[in-house]
Amino acid sequence: MKSAKSARADVETGQDVEAILASVGEVAYRWSLEDDRLSWHGDVRGLFGVDSREAIATGAAFAAYLDRGNLLSRHDTVRNGVGVDEGEGVAYQIEYALRPAGVDGPLIWVEDIGRWHADGTDRPMRAEGVVRAIGERHAREQRLAFLARYDEQTGLFNRSYLLDLVDETIDNARRFHSVAAFVIIAIDDFGLINETYGFQAGDRAIAAMAQRIRGRLRDGDAIGRYAANKIGLILLNCDEQEMAGAAHRFLAAAREDVIALSDGAVSVTVSIGGVVIPRHAVSREQVMERVQDSLAVARAAGRGRFVAFSPSSEHEARRRENVMLSRRLIGALSSGRITIAFQPVVDIRSREPIFYEALLRLAHEDGTIWSAGDVVPLADRLGLARLFDLAVLDKTVETLAAQPDAILSVNVAPETAAGPDWLERLKGAVSDRPDIGPRLIVEITENSAIRNLEETARFVAGVHELGARLAIDDFGAGFTSFRNLRALSVDLVKIDGSYVEHLATNEDDQIFVRHILGLARDLGIETVAEWVQDEESAALLAEWGADSIQGNLSGRASLDPPW
Repeated sequence: MKSAKSARADVETGQDVEAILASVGEVAYRWSLEDDRLSWHGDVRGLFGVDSREAIATGAAFAAYLDRGNLLSRHDTVRNGVGVDEGEGVAYQIEYALRPAGVDGPLIWVEDIGRWHADGTDRPMRAEGVVRAIGERHAREQRLAFLARYDEQTGLFNRSYLLDLVDETIDNARRFHSVAAFVIIAIDDFGLINETYGFQAGDRAIAAMAQRIRGRLRDGDAIGRYAANKIGLILLNCDEQEMAGAAHRFLAAAREDVIALSDGAVSVTVSIGGVVIPRHAVSREQVMERVQDSLAVARAAGRGRFVAFSPSSEHEARRRENVMLSRRLIGALSSGRITIAFQPVVDIRSREPIFYEALLRLAHEDGTIWSAGDVVPLADRLGLARLFDLAVLDKTVETLAAQPDAILSVNVAPETAAGPDWLERLKGAVSDRPDIGPRLIVEITENSAIRNLEETARFVAGVHELGARLAIDDFGAGFTSFRNLRALSVDLVKIDGSYVEHLATNEDDQIFVRHILGLARDLGIETVAEWVQDEESAALLAEWGADSIQGNLSGRASLDPPW
């Protein structure tokens, strides 16, 4: 017989267990399958919302609270007895939902972890375990499952899932000898909408456009967000003629009314490209390539156009040329035939170099040298700009490390600036050599700067954090406002050379450049005039307050290091 002290210790231990379970939000149970008795420890009222433990004192009573949508429950898991108890029991871990307040009550998701024991028999006799609420985790899992297929801003299929459906459509079309179409609808002037109304306006505009388009789709067709400004459609049982008819209905839907935004309304037009599957595309890569080709032709023809892809010898020749050029460029990168030339940027009065622009040069196997003007457009067209930007950055950093007095500028393509790896590469270099940052000027073009001001602002901030300065190249080509430059904390403006090349003889260029220099001076932004060819132009620029010049007059780019 237990002593009073021992009995009191048992009570205190039980209270401790209850307190521990309550503190971690769990309840423990022991379930005897022979008589279906179910005993609980912990705050069952707080977890399940039941009045008392007696309300769920049997397995059957607890099962009555299960949601009808459950695919599995503890009752199924234990009663079916999957596994063999070799003396230590059989573990299980399951998730299920309860509705203690009835079918219209709130859903409670729980995780049930335990072991069932056979107790020397050949079937489960008892089970012991703990239950905890996982509502927040389940919500996160549901959200992740949603994001795996859907675009968060618009609720449309996301690009990844849409392209998976393209694969499925290709397989079905080939298997059942049917046809389908993949169509891209791009909102014209999407960047202007974002710049005018804010970046959320673009999401609202594409969501509103998608709603109009969705109303004109047939059962079985799919719609998704292909890109920031593009909607992708899969049209089943659709040949060229039917695709053209559908596209013109979509064009009409875009024009039928303005799109209401929080700060006003905007009239939107769209451009459309399409390709028939599998007649003109038999793989995901071909679908994406050819629908983009057709969209590019539509946009080049003007706003609000549709163009269907059709095979042509010219297109195939261009594709083969792209493959050949891509191999040559990748070969140059992999074999280390990338180098840089140096062009001075000089003080406009003393003509002493202030810094040098590091310019890409590519050495071919035959010894010929390609300049940036030859390589960059090809790299942009073939999607290789980022790789070349990283290679030039490496060469530039290497030069700055070897020449402690050198100051260099380096160009960055918009696609490169939008990603994280270029800044990360520079950050790694600066962490080893902090003196490199203040001797580096990063150049981005005006058009890339205004394409996405919020994204550009983050990039500029990252550049400044590393001690480097930022310059806007080709300024004037995009007609952006100085207000944007001020918002971006730009350090330098390089005036587009097309306005400077004939400055001495062109009055319109003189008016434009003089205006830019005056505004820059008032805002405290340094200026560089590019493509300066003659002393007459240099004299005008000096008179109007330009800080420095770059061009043939002050020195051509050279592969020979200036130091």
